[in-house]
Amino acid sequence: MIKKLVRIAGKVLLWFFVISVLSVLIFKWVPIPSTPLMVIRAIENKLDNKEMVCSHDWVPIEEISTNMQKAVIASEDANFLTHHGFDFKAIEKAMKSNEKGKKLRGGSTISQQTAKNVFLWQGRSYLRKGLEAYFTVLIELVWGKERIMEVYLNSIEMGDGVYGIEAASKYWYRESAVALSAREAAGIAAILPNPRKFKATNSSAYTERRKGRILRNMRAVKLEY
Repeated sequence: MIKKLVRIAGKVLLWFFVISVLSVLIFKWVPIPSTPLMVIRAIENKLDNKEMVCSHDWVPIEEISTNMQKAVIASEDANFLTHHGFDFKAIEKAMKSNEKGKKLRGGSTISQQTAKNVFLWQGRSYLRKGLEAYFTVLIELVWGKERIMEVYLNSIEMGDGVYGIEAASKYWYRESAVALSAREAAGIAAILPNPRKFKATNSSAYTERRKGRILRNMRAVKLEY
């Protein structure tokens, strides 16, 4: 019985490995049509009898303003271009901050967020974090930084029912992602901690302060993939 269970577990792990690697290889070139979060939000709206709105337009990284790329690095992951998927200093800093009872911080890199958004569900279980680490290593090895940034900016939630930078640019500023100014990019980056609560335009004082910090930090970002 135990040997049979071990064989079954081995086959499951083998198939998981094969499917996960194939998925990462395919999505190195193919646009991601939807994410688990998009599906979850649609189900939530259906259960609440709300309209299932999902605005999502994929654009290549050449059609995304470098201002936007710099803005998310400045706000979300300052060491994105130099780390290999995990920023251990940021993780350590987040853990110390949380231990002191300050506002909960995650310390997740753009690579980790991309792995979670594309391949996994939301949550804080050890299983999900373990799978997140696995997929983070895979996409760092197979995709590289530029593709990770492209997928990240095309997949994350940037408003209520708004996913990806092209849809967000049109929603918040009535223009394409390629035309975003530094301040507009900082405005979108500033709402990413909670894009369904914060607004990129007509923002609260808190969001305006975040915009200012992001704009200042953007000046130090040298975008070299």
